[in-house]
Order: sequence, then C-alpha cells, then structure tokens
Amino acid sequence: MRIARYTTGEDPTFGLVDGAGEKIAEISGDPLYTKIQLTGVTTTVDEVRLLSPVIPRSKVIGIGRNYAEHAAELGHDVPEQPLMFLIPNTAVAGPGDPVVMPPQSERVDYEGELAVVIGRMCKDIEPDEARSVIFGYTCANDVTARDLQKSDGQWSRAKGFDTFCPLGPWIETDLDPTEQHVVTKLDGETVQDGTSADMIFDVATLVSHASKAFTLLPGDVILTGTPEGVGPVQPGQRVSVEIGDIGVLENPFVRHNAED
Repeated sequence: MRIARYTTGEDPTFGLVDGAGEKIAEISGDPLYTKIQLTGVTTTVDEVRLLSPVIPRSKVIGIGRNYAEHAAELGHDVPEQPLMFLIPNTAVAGPGDPVVMPPQSERVDYEGELAVVIGRMCKDIEPDEARSVIFGYTCANDVTARDLQKSDGQWSRAKGFDTFCPLGPWIETDLDPTEQHVVTKLDGETVQDGTSADMIFDVATLVSHASKAFTLLPGDVILTGTPEGVGPVQPGQRVSVEIGDIGVLENPFVRHNAED
C-alpha cells in the first residue's frame, strides 16, 4: 500500500496511490494514528502537490557509514556498531521542494537513501521485533554540507539545515528492505547505483539499535545510510533518488545568499 500526503491548495490530506503511481484515492484522518477510510474522492498525482509523506513529530535519526564503499570513498573506517546522528524535523522537505543551500557552506552533497518510517512507540526492542514497529518506507536525500561536517567535527549543523532532508514521494507499507535498488541521479545522470543488500547493518538491526538509545515514536524516520558515489551539487541542478519498489523523489537545489 502506498500512502501519500498532498494538497490541492487547501489543508494537507492523505491518500492511497495506485500501483502505477498515477491516481490517488483520498482517505480520512492520519494513517499513523487512525483507521484508514476512503472518502470516495479521487484525483491524479499530476493534479496535486505532493508533500513530505510524514513530518516527524519527534526526530529523524541518521545512520552514517552504513555502506563499506561509501565509508572508503570518504576515507573512513567501517564502524563496529551503527553510527547514529540526529536531524531536526525542521529539515524535512517534500517532493519538488527546493533544497536551499546555505551561505555558510561552499560544498553541499547529495546522499540518496532508503528511509524507514516508524509506526508505533517502542523502546529496547530486538531485531526480530523490528518489523512489527515499522509503518513503511520512503526515499530520502540526506543532504550534507560536507565542508561544515569536516570543520565542525560533528554532523548536526551539516545535515540539519532547513530543507536538507527531502522525503517522498510516498510511503510504501509493503516492501522487502533487504534488496532495494537505490539510484541517485544528478540532472538525469546516474551518480549513485547501489543496493540495500550491501548495508553493513540491516534495517532490523538499525531499528533495534536506535530503540535502545531513544524511545521511537510514530512518525519517527530512520535514514539507513547511502551507497558510494556521493558528490557536490551546484545551484540550479536537480537531484532524484529512485528506489525500485517505492518511486522517485526529486528536488531542485537553490542558493541562499547571505544578503537575501
């Protein structure tokens, strides 16, 4: 089941997206908290503005260096346990929203990733329990101010700017996360081409590990790491993240100047 969050110019609403990714059947309420009921209203994806399928009320948890070749390309060792960092929910953006490149950074990188959406509150769970707390999956771009990441020595600012965490285009609730093809394109040219099968720590391990540090709440998002091939984006370019069984998340990048 694919669940989108969208607007037709009024208040945001949720809907079920068909297998072709073309039609949306409106549902009432918030599917993370209430039973899904069809309203009888249908529309098409082309007629609406897709929004981030979830706005985490609590947190986004990033995972660093979860692909060996990505760790190597940045000159880092593979971590012995999942390397976690927090991203503020104000960094979340939706499909088509511009990613605003801040004046503090001279190098902003794309990082295409599979994202996990938590469906119910949990704490201290084991990997074999993870499936029961996962609501679904979506595409993510873990945008990073690479120069600030290096200079700060920690990642909060580098990955936490407003708009630096695009999510979308919708949540896929029925998905096997073990072998998902993750492809990132820069202005239509493939720059990352990986598979979740190459993760050092799989989704179940990541959810369990995170839950043993933080209480996970409905709507929390876990970014699972990026394959090799990360690189810089220039203002005016577009980045798309495609995951085979989910869809395509695409965003333009724009420069915010200090004098603006």
